[in-house]
Amino acid sequence: MWSVMVPMPSATEAMNDQALLDIARRSIEHGLYYQQRWLPEIREYPPAWHEQRASFVTLKRLGDLRGCIGTTEAIDPLVVSVARNAYSAAFNDPRFPALSVEEYDSIELSLSLLTPAEAVEFTCEAELLDRLVPGHDGLIIEHGNRRATFLPSVWESLSTPDEFLTALKHKAGLTVQQAPERAWRYSSETISE
Repeated sequence: MWSVMVPMPSATEAMNDQALLDIARRSIEHGLYYQQRWLPEIREYPPAWHEQRASFVTLKRLGDLRGCIGTTEAIDPLVVSVARNAYSAAFNDPRFPALSVEEYDSIELSLSLLTPAEAVEFTCEAELLDRLVPGHDGLIIEHGNRRATFLPSVWESLSTPDEFLTALKHKAGLTVQQAPERAWRYSSETISE
């Protein structure tokens, strides 16, 4: 049996990985137990968590993806971003049904804390491919009103720049022949259970 009472760090505690994972868990548990979103009071957390940061929360169940939601722009304080994205990954990822109580104990969480995205200058797709750093770069591409991103962790399954970009174009709804018009790269710190 699970409980929604995940201890919160005091304002004097330094930011640590487990405490951020606990916030994500608390958000998901609140959704399971109360069927609504929980957002933390930022003043109850260390000042480092008040800074606006972009984040993604990934859920895996038995090694398979079970949800992944996030933002590439820093619009919320870190503590709010993690809580909001954890809830959304569990209950609002359109690729999956809402997480059930029965599944919860077998879920593994990982957090990706993103650096600010920087524009990648390129004149052709080959030039964009040359600028990618496999295993390090997350990438956002845009063509018209279509946009998509892959986190740096996606390099684990798509190891060459060509595979990475081709799959990202597919995710954005582009054809193989359509080159991105704009691109941005970022890196991330990953925190996993």
